[in-house]
Amino acid sequence: MTDSTRHRKKALLAALEKSLGVVTTACRAVGVNRDTHYRWLKEDPEYAEQVASLADMALDFGESQLHKLMQDGSAAAVIFFLKTKGKGRGYVEGSELKVYTPDTAPSWLDGSPIGDEATEDLP
Repeated sequence: MTDSTRHRKKALLAALEKSLGVVTTACRAVGVNRDTHYRWLKEDPEYAEQVASLADMALDFGESQLHKLMQDGSAAAVIFFLKTKGKGRGYVEGSELKVYTPDTAPSWLDGSPIGDEATEDLP
């Protein structure tokens, strides 16, 4: 790898950190083509690892901003947090869909076509 390429990669990594991983913004800032960045990702495992590390930093930053919003009393931030991180505690939204297998199907579900008259007795 040439010194020029090494320098350009280092500059792009710094720009990616500053832009929180926004590739277009970082590439424009240092004059590197987006295709070049993606080629480096494929060809240089060390570069790809550094980019992945920056992506984790951007996610950490986003989480810290969410926490600040929650501390400031943002109901929307609290709801979002609970819907995404609190699923295991029952904070979910959506419909419940029962899926039956042949072993778990109730007796009334025998595989025959369901007409209007049959649906009247469904639980």
